[in-house]
Amino acid sequence: MSQPRSTRRTFLKTTAGLAAAVPYFWTSASAQEEAANDKLGVAAIGVGGRGSGIGQQAASLGNLVACADVHRQNAEKFAQPYGFRCDIYTDYRKVLDRKDVDVITCGTPDHWHIKIAIDAMEAGKDVYCEKPLTLTIAEGRKIIDAVKRTGRVFQVGTQQRSEFDGVFLKAVVLARSGRLGETLHAVSSVGGATSGGPFATQPVPEFLDWDFWLGQAPKVDYTPERIGWNFRWWFDYSGGQVTDWGVHHTDIALWALGGDATGPAEVEGKGEFPLGRELMLEYLLGKKPVCELANSYNVASSFDCTMVLPNGNTINLVSKQNELILEGEKGKIRVNRGSLTGKPVEEMSDADKKWLDEEVVKVYKGKQPGSHMGNFFECVKDRTQPISDVFTHVNSVNSCHMANIAMLLGRKVKWDSEKYAFVGDDEANALCGRKQREPWTI
Repeated sequence: MSQPRSTRRTFLKTTAGLAAAVPYFWTSASAQEEAANDKLGVAAIGVGGRGSGIGQQAASLGNLVACADVHRQNAEKFAQPYGFRCDIYTDYRKVLDRKDVDVITCGTPDHWHIKIAIDAMEAGKDVYCEKPLTLTIAEGRKIIDAVKRTGRVFQVGTQQRSEFDGVFLKAVVLARSGRLGETLHAVSSVGGATSGGPFATQPVPEFLDWDFWLGQAPKVDYTPERIGWNFRWWFDYSGGQVTDWGVHHTDIALWALGGDATGPAEVEGKGEFPLGRELMLEYLLGKKPVCELANSYNVASSFDCTMVLPNGNTINLVSKQNELILEGEKGKIRVNRGSLTGKPVEEMSDADKKWLDEEVVKVYKGKQPGSHMGNFFECVKDRTQPISDVFTHVNSVNSCHMANIAMLLGRKVKWDSEKYAFVGDDEANALCGRKQREPWTI
């Protein structure tokens, strides 16, 4: 995997140089001065798309020293604005070996999140990882165990808990305070997934380590529709829109409705699967090999699921226009990333608004809401729990995994949060994990 080190002239010609497991080293007075300050050392792992965004956010708060991506062009594009002070790697493990890295961001496809996050924590790094955190329910238990074992600070990228002028936090406060009523219902509406295929296979581009990109997932021939944004539409790498966008609104809904500590007790639903529900169920149970699937997107393209929480409150997860609705016998509010409307929001007095702002700080663990990445860096420095902690997020993403499982099985499933298992349901429990490809097992 190692490649020759680039010269300065080659670096300038290619914008960021040739990526390699061995990085490019360069020092200057300014770089030495920056390294000497008290900023946290930052490395960004997985820097295409959203991964680039969170890497840049972390770089603005710390001292960026390295990035890693098996897609070399992604790494070069990300590193280019930072010049020679950002070393480029194709193997993330080389980043974790560095003593000058304090925190990492992980913006890879979902099927790599847990492997990289656990490796990073075991190497003594604090972690900011994109959502959805896990590929499977089984991975949730592993990441919780790793956080407890290592004591590292871990923030999940469900930034609606921090940003967007606090509209989601205000919605949570209104629901939890009883202002909407005692019995609550939420509609988590997130839009549907893309359908497409079958796609033709192509030669692997020279800038991509395809086997490394696949990781734990089954070995298949390369097609460009599997990478970039579109990895989300394949069950081998993601849970589709159900987990990708679903975890954003469902995370807030669980928090607002008092289910964040447990997740749902029951889930049922129906969905449309491009290759058919029965075929996808057999594949995910390990009864069909990957070669028997068409080379097409295969996650649920549309869905309508209902979750019942232990306290009796309910959440409807649907593939409709993006918004979150919270309602009870006293009021109904709608919230998205641009607004918070409805009763009682539009009837609040100045005193009510002052109360709401004060309660938002309380629900935000006594800190002032703002940048989600800023909250992570603050918690790294004071060693406190960030607002999107791994424990509540696992419950949120598991609820979305449960929705997929209920749809695949075509029936209701019941969850025991204390036992971390489905109740009396061998098939549902079998769908909690996946067979993982060596040597990328977790």
